[in-house]
Amino acid sequence: MARRKGRILAFQALYSFDVGSIDLQSLLTFSWVEDSMLEKMGEESLTFARLLIKGTVDNLPVIDEKIKANLCNWDFDRLNRVDLAILRISVYPFLFQKDIHPTIIIDEAIDISKEFGSGESFKFINAVLDNIQKKEGK
Repeated sequence: MARRKGRILAFQALYSFDVGSIDLQSLLTFSWVEDSMLEKMGEESLTFARLLIKGTVDNLPVIDEKIKANLCNWDFDRLNRVDLAILRISVYPFLFQKDIHPTIIIDEAIDISKEFGSGESFKFINAVLDNIQKKEGK
């Protein structure tokens, strides 16, 4: 459960980074999150969220290229920003956290997209991540 909370927090941070131009330091200190919410998170969730946020932002060009290469008949610039944030925090572990099983990454991304995305987001995200997973050989 701690990692799920961390993934959701990282997704929200990446979304804020993209649409709100919030700087990395603010993202990592969670200055944009209410104190009462942070108290409920637990240190393990916060640490995992920081790892995903920093790793994703530090590797954004590589991650975005991987996403672009796996979009079928879709323009990267037209991606829904919620979907893009979910894809970014999911592609990062595919490429850089080889100890996390791909099924977990995809399942978590689908669950987050069902909660925060549009009605069809989970299908789109599943297809893109499945393509990446097959090409990465995980």
